[in-house]
Amino acid sequence: MDEDKLNMEIRKFLKEVGVTSQREIERVVREGKAKGSSLHLKMELTSKDAPSLDHIVEHEIKLS
Repeated sequence: MDEDKLNMEIRKFLKEVGVTSQREIERVVREGKAKGSSLHLKMELTSKDAPSLDHIVEHEIKLS
């Protein structure tokens, strides 16, 4: 796969992850299912085709 095509495929994946994740976070907050004044988030990126790919991002969103 050439570099430009790979870059576009990665961007499509990240866009889908970003959009769907934002919707889920907003839904949880809107439905009042978040406890406390912040929401601790953790996203893990793995691939069954690349076992060495294990990337974790953690972040806290203040709700008040």
